[in-house]
Amino acid sequence: MLVTKILIVDDEPIMRESLAGWLERDGHHIDTSASGEDALKKLKDTRYDILLVDIKMEGISGLDVLRHVKESDPDIAVVMITAYGSIATAIEAMKNGAYDYLLKPFDPDELGIIIEKILKNQAQLRENIYLKAQFKDRTRFESMIGQSRPMQEIFDLIMDVSPRESTIMITGETGTGKGLAAKAIHSNSSRCEGPFVVVNCGALPEHLMESELFGHQKGAFTDAKETKKGRLEISHGGTLFLDEIGEISMRMQIDLLRVLEDRIFYRVGGTQPLKSDFRVIAATNRNLEDAVKEGIFREDLYYRLNVISFEIPPLRERKEDIPLLAEHFLRRFTQETNKPIDRISRDAMDEMMLYEWPGNVRELENAIERAVVVSKSRYILPEDLPIFRPEYRISSTDNSLKEVEKAHIIQMLNDNQWNIKKCSEILGIDRSTLYNKIKLFNLRKPA
Repeated sequence: MLVTKILIVDDEPIMRESLAGWLERDGHHIDTSASGEDALKKLKDTRYDILLVDIKMEGISGLDVLRHVKESDPDIAVVMITAYGSIATAIEAMKNGAYDYLLKPFDPDELGIIIEKILKNQAQLRENIYLKAQFKDRTRFESMIGQSRPMQEIFDLIMDVSPRESTIMITGETGTGKGLAAKAIHSNSSRCEGPFVVVNCGALPEHLMESELFGHQKGAFTDAKETKKGRLEISHGGTLFLDEIGEISMRMQIDLLRVLEDRIFYRVGGTQPLKSDFRVIAATNRNLEDAVKEGIFREDLYYRLNVISFEIPPLRERKEDIPLLAEHFLRRFTQETNKPIDRISRDAMDEMMLYEWPGNVRELENAIERAVVVSKSRYILPEDLPIFRPEYRISSTDNSLKEVEKAHIIQMLNDNQWNIKKCSEILGIDRSTLYNKIKLFNLRKPA
């Protein structure tokens, strides 16, 4: 059995001795350092699995030790030790790669739980490294599909972040698959056996959102006929996915921030504090940095959620995934409807490759479902697709450069609801040139 090597870095002798005593009783090999300088010397000679580092020390600080470790050996788990007044610094440390932080004073059980999580996650990380080597150049990952370079990078990133306990923010346009990415992270984490609890923050009014998140006691309000557990309580041991986090009210932002600090909360109408152990993944299609600047999203909550972040690219930026996705949806919907449709015709695929898909993968999925339902042949034809516009198609005898240009501009304008600024950016021309083309071709915005 492998022995876990832990280095304790703290300039307080009592803290070093207490931590060493607790951890040695659990069978771990312990070294201690009274300064950041001594810790860096030990790290040159010995490879540790875990570091417990005090944030505030004379000379080389705990943050400096963290930066050195993450540059030299990012797989070492670093837990920061901090006083209550330095929570902001501890959160900054987590953004820089710290696994977690301990708030003084803490008890041995709290430390033991964190060490146990780290060891599970490190085992999961080793397994994921193996799986990444086994499934290189894959086109499917969990429920996500993609062969493009951007999606391959997303798959790799998910494998990297899944074993860690850090809070994750997933951004991207509506319909790109943020929820699928969150589920994939959960499925590849040490919490995979626990619940994956989804909260759609944009679908509920504030008064219902509070009860949904925190739960309520019987009689807390008129319709509270019985005590109900909230999503925070249900997600214990698993993952809490806060979808469309940018839509919650300012009051709910304050309540949520308090919970994320210590995982302690009260049911609506309740007086008993409840504690839940869950990992948070948040998602949004909004630019939260802009929302912070506008004063409609709390800066402290933003930084608490945005420890690790990545963006799911829109479908128009990874068009090589369209055929793969379209064939996947075709097989699914033909099985569900029991219709004998063999394939998507070349002309229909050309239509899909030219279209910009503002609704992303979700719009493509709906388009294929509709095509399967209305199709009258063994092939999906262009006219089966809801994106098909026959009035703008170019016939084989009408293929002059002028007509090709006209048809392309018409398609861009209609695909983007005649947003001149957006169309000019996509076409790579300035707005005045686009206006001149509209005038030249005598184009009119549809009523």
